[in-house]
Amino acid sequence: MNTKNLFYSHPTAVIDSNSEIGMHTKIWHFSHIMSDSKIGESCNIGQNVVISPNVIIGNRVKIQNNVSVYSGVICEDDVFLGPSMVFTNVINPRSFIVRKKEFLETYVEKGATIGANATIICGNRIGTYAMIGAGTVITKPVPAYALIVGNPGKQIGWVSKYGHRLTFNSNNDTTCKESGEKYRIDNNTLIPE
Repeated sequence: MNTKNLFYSHPTAVIDSNSEIGMHTKIWHFSHIMSDSKIGESCNIGQNVVISPNVIIGNRVKIQNNVSVYSGVICEDDVFLGPSMVFTNVINPRSFIVRKKEFLETYVEKGATIGANATIICGNRIGTYAMIGAGTVITKPVPAYALIVGNPGKQIGWVSKYGHRLTFNSNNDTTCKESGEKYRIDNNTLIPE
């Protein structure tokens, strides 16, 4: 469990046995890390966060306050989960029917951002460095680097690895204004160069 030199947990946090927590991770007030979950290194788990059994969280993931990460969710490295965003894990929940065998996997790829109060319907994959706007409801898979907003979520553009909306020239080429990285669109796919 917490050997203080490996990770930090606030005294009000609850960490169940058989959970794995990487070095330099911080777990804040009233959060609950449930058994058989795996959290990588240098993560920040905000206040009142629940990590359910069998969840896998990569390295350098930031989970803001009031997020529940339910069984079936996998987040790769460098993912950002905004305040009070929501994952689901059953398509047709009923309180009187146990459907734990029907949990669907939700996979969040490296560097993706999910904004505050967004809802991710289970069974979908969020692509690398995608940007999901605040309050968006995701009902289908999201391409890498896509900018998605609304309810239901619709793609309104593309973002760079640094999270800037991209504007393309007549050759479908562009450059990120912060990093200088170049991108192009080919067959409705954003390709970093």
